[in-house]
Amino acid sequence: MTEANQIQKTAAGNSLKMLQAMVGIGIFCALMIVLTFQGTLPIIKKKKAEALEKAIFKVLPGIEKTEAYQLGQDDNFTPLAGEGKEGQVAYAGYDQNGKLVGVAVEASGQGYADIIRVLYGYDPEKQAVVGFYVLESKETPGLGDKIEKDPNFQANFEALDVSLADGQSTLKNTVITVKNGAKQNPWEIDGITGATISSRAIGNIMGVSTAYWVPLIYKNQAAFIENNEQ
Repeated sequence: MTEANQIQKTAAGNSLKMLQAMVGIGIFCALMIVLTFQGTLPIIKKKKAEALEKAIFKVLPGIEKTEAYQLGQDDNFTPLAGEGKEGQVAYAGYDQNGKLVGVAVEASGQGYADIIRVLYGYDPEKQAVVGFYVLESKETPGLGDKIEKDPNFQANFEALDVSLADGQSTLKNTVITVKNGAKQNPWEIDGITGATISSRAIGNIMGVSTAYWVPLIYKNQAAFIENNEQ
């Protein structure tokens, strides 16, 4: 065997060993990522559940306890045990006497930077949204994140009108965001100067979500009350 062939053979052997080492390292790293994800997933779920529960108490002022309900294919609500189907769960809130105060639901939609996830509380007796909380947002710090921090913007959701039309299957008026300072009606959201896209995104999210959820919740008030009394 010539010296050149020996060098080529040695180089090929070294390349194979390097490739095997890289593959081994890759498999090890992938395995560690999977194990870490599986190990931390229960903790992440627990933290999210705790954060959600705190948010429910914020958007439904005056409640002492909550109960989760699953929306079924028949558009009726039943008490939920365990995890429900994402996007089809509502959270009823009750005062110290067991009276239904309201129902909280999650909603989401596209913001300026990414998907915005929110939670809001609905009071069937007042036919109004009575609380609002941003669960997840990546909007621009100092601008878009004002949807979470601006007290004037938050005030829009202390009594946002979502009353039903006569047939009780649709809203009288769709919730919308208007230009800052232009709000004239109780179903309008006063926008944020400098965060127009983010505040309008909230209007779109709330408009779509309340149009869907409010008639269902209003129709099923008895289910929330009766299940709590049992």
